[in-house]
Amino acid sequence: MSHAAHTTPAPAGPRSLTLPAPLWTESGEVLPEVRIGYETWGRLAPDRSNAVLVLHALTGDSHVAGPAGPGFPTPGWWDGLIGPGRALDTDRWFVVAPNALGGCRGSTGPASPGPGGRAWGSRFPRLTIRDQVAAEVAAADVWGVERWAAVVGGSMGGMRAVEWAVSHPERVGALFLIATAAAAGAEQIAWCSTQLHAIRADPGWADGDYHDRPAEAGPWRGLGLARRIAHVTYRSEPELAARFGRRRQPGEGPNGRYAVESYLDHHAAKLSARFDAGSYVALTEAMNSHDVGRGRGGVAAALARITAPTVVAAVDSDRLYPPSQQRTLADAIPTAGPLRVVRSAYGHDGFLLELDQVAPLVAELLGRAEGANRVDGAEPPERAGRVGRPVPTRNPPPDRNALLDPTVTGR
Repeated sequence: MSHAAHTTPAPAGPRSLTLPAPLWTESGEVLPEVRIGYETWGRLAPDRSNAVLVLHALTGDSHVAGPAGPGFPTPGWWDGLIGPGRALDTDRWFVVAPNALGGCRGSTGPASPGPGGRAWGSRFPRLTIRDQVAAEVAAADVWGVERWAAVVGGSMGGMRAVEWAVSHPERVGALFLIATAAAAGAEQIAWCSTQLHAIRADPGWADGDYHDRPAEAGPWRGLGLARRIAHVTYRSEPELAARFGRRRQPGEGPNGRYAVESYLDHHAAKLSARFDAGSYVALTEAMNSHDVGRGRGGVAAALARITAPTVVAAVDSDRLYPPSQQRTLADAIPTAGPLRVVRSAYGHDGFLLELDQVAPLVAELLGRAEGANRVDGAEPPERAGRVGRPVPTRNPPPDRNALLDPTVTGR
C-alpha cells in the first residue's frame, strides 16, 4: 500500500468572520469563539433579497467556484454552476458559501486553537447538523441576511439545507436538495462508522490530540484508508467495472496493484494532503446525527414545516444515498414537486459531475425563487443549537457591507 508524503493541509482562503457570541451545542458543550470561513460571488442587492446560500459536502469547502490557488488546493467543486449566465447567475444572484463548522478551511474545527491556545483536538465538542446550521444562522445575522432567496445543498450540504428549511422556514425562500436524506440511515451510519474506526485505529490519531506533533506523525494512513472506503461508496459498480475491470496498474508487473487499487490510493493521498483527520471525524459524526424528525414528531411532521418552493433530485446510480431517500423528501415536503432524477454512471458523485443535468434544475428553482423573496412574518419554530450568553465583543460591530463585498479580502 503506497502513501504520499503528508503535508499539513493548506491554510484556508482569506475571508472569515467571528460570531459575536459563543455557540452552545446540542451536547451542552460550548465553543466560546467561532470563526466561519466563506466565499462570495456576485453583488448583494441593496435590500439583500438576492442572496443564495450554497452548502458543501463532507470534504468540500467554501470554494464552490474558481481555480485552485492560495488557500484552495483544488478547483471549485461546482465550478460550472456559478458565474454570469450560469445556473447561479452572478449577474442576478449573490452567492455565499460558508465552510461548515467543524471543518478545516477557515471555520472553527478540531485543528483550530482552543482555550489556552492549543488545538482543540479531543476537546472539540461533538457536533450535530443542527449545531452547524445554528452557526450558519448566526453568520447570516452578522451578514444582515434575514432571508435567503434560496438554499442549495447536496449530500452533507443537503442535510444542512433541509435542516435550515425545517428549523427556519421563514428564512428560506426556495430549497434545492440533491443526493441527500431527511435522516442518516443504518447503512450510511455503518459506512461512516467503518471510516471512523480506520482513523482511530491509526496510532497517529493519539485520541485526537496529534495537532501539536510533527505533520508527518498524524493519522494520515487512517485518513487515507477512510477515504478509500468512502470513495467506493461515492461511485457505482458499473462505472468501476467499465473503467478498471480486473486490469493491473500499468508498469507494476504481474504482482502489482490492480488499477482500481491505484485509483483509490490516488484519492487517499489527495485527501490526506489537504484535509484534517479531526475534521473528518467531527463532520462524519455530525452526518450520523442527522435526523430532521428528532424531537419534532418524526420525519414527516418535520418536513411538513417547510414552506419554501422545493426541488428534490436523486442520482439514479447513487448507492450511498439511494433515490428512495430523496423520494421520501419529495413526497413529504408540501411545496416540493415530483422527484427529479439525474441519470449518471458515476453514483453519488453524479451530483458533482453531471452539471449538464444539475444546472437546469438549479436554474428552475431560482426562477421560482424570483417570486419567493418575501418575509411572511411567521413566528420561527424551536431552534436546535443556540448562539447565546452574549459576551462583550473585542472589536467594533462588523461592517456588514464589507463582509459581503466580493472586492474586500483578508477579513
